[in-house]
Amino acid sequence: MASRRPDSFDGLAYRGGRDEPHYPAAYSLRSAQEPPQHLHWVTTPPDIPGSRNLHTGERTPLFDEPPGASAVERDWNAAAAAAAAQAGGPPPPEQLNRLTGFGIGLVSLFAENVLTHPCVVFRRQCQVNYQARCDHLTPFSALAVMYAISKAQGPRALWKGMGSTFIVHGVTLGAEGIISEFTPLPREIPHNWSGKQLAGHFLLKGLTAAVALPFYCSSLIETVQSEIVRDESSSGLLDCVREGLARLLGVGAPHSRRLLPLSCLLLPAVCHAVLRYAVAAAVQRLALWLHRRARKRRQGPAEDPLEAHFPELAAAWLGSLAADALTFPLETALHRLSLQGTRTIIDATDGAAAKNGGGGGGGGPPLVLPVNTQYDGAADCFHSIRRKEGGAALYRGFGALLAQFALHGALLAAARTLFRLLLLEGKVQG
Repeated sequence: MASRRPDSFDGLAYRGGRDEPHYPAAYSLRSAQEPPQHLHWVTTPPDIPGSRNLHTGERTPLFDEPPGASAVERDWNAAAAAAAAQAGGPPPPEQLNRLTGFGIGLVSLFAENVLTHPCVVFRRQCQVNYQARCDHLTPFSALAVMYAISKAQGPRALWKGMGSTFIVHGVTLGAEGIISEFTPLPREIPHNWSGKQLAGHFLLKGLTAAVALPFYCSSLIETVQSEIVRDESSSGLLDCVREGLARLLGVGAPHSRRLLPLSCLLLPAVCHAVLRYAVAAAVQRLALWLHRRARKRRQGPAEDPLEAHFPELAAAWLGSLAADALTFPLETALHRLSLQGTRTIIDATDGAAAKNGGGGGGGGPPLVLPVNTQYDGAADCFHSIRRKEGGAALYRGFGALLAQFALHGALLAAARTLFRLLLLEGKVQG
């Protein structure tokens, strides 16, 4: 059946290249140097495949582009971006947006896993030191002792065990991916989640923490073990995997009889991992919701590419801080139970190295301390800490945690300022 439409009918968008004599004056021929403006018809026919509504390779501007945009304008913008790139001008906004997001994300990963690792080392040493007289609840005392330890033993004493922490992260991500592939447990929470999906997601996080538990215990030993007694010949990058498998299978070097089996550590480890993830995710989503709400009140989204990436990193930083602060007592108990019976020797966290100048003679306080605890489980650990050391001992090393997130946040703020200056410079040159 032949179409009854006239050949001059263009449907949804008017083509400026045709000059029909019977069109109104508003449809006059436009210059080729000016992108045509989109004019709407009173009725919009549907986009039927094979019809004359759209030309080949085009899409409906009404649904795919913002008002006023058309296919010719898209080609015009693409050609202008290509010409600017060939002329040595600034890159297009899309490329700047990607580069900015990649740069800020890389800075955040560096700050979280490398730069703040000394704070993690000292925090864990404070948590397992049941003989300490100073709780280091503020960052000032923690930083002073960290400086004394690095001055006495070298900077390497504060970056020990960093390779094993990356291995634990890799094991955690691999176990989570494998479990989610072979089980119906969702790896990500959908936007319209249900109670069953949320419970399955938390169950996946708990199973992942249980799989990574032996390797986490091995990484903890490498992190808090003093450099003074460390054997350089036996230290290696894969020692975390070897020691984790040895503890899982019950083979290898004999430990003390006080060593707790992994079954006694499963419940506190799973509770700590799930609770920390739940708090971090809730605080992060709340922070992002408040940010979007405040941005809507300012009438319209910001044009700065930093606003597309930095709020998410800032919300993740705030969520991690709240989660670590809330689960700090549970983490203290978990670390003490994990080290019990492993014959681990840690650095003194009361500033002994600063008092005797790095030497062990003179009858001064010791530089290293053995970890000899006798807890029966998580409940007995909490009760013993509160009865013998006081309630503040559950937050021993909290100042190092504050210093860790303060350093992380300062680096993110500096990176944001630097990228903002680079973007402004690119706009000025453009």
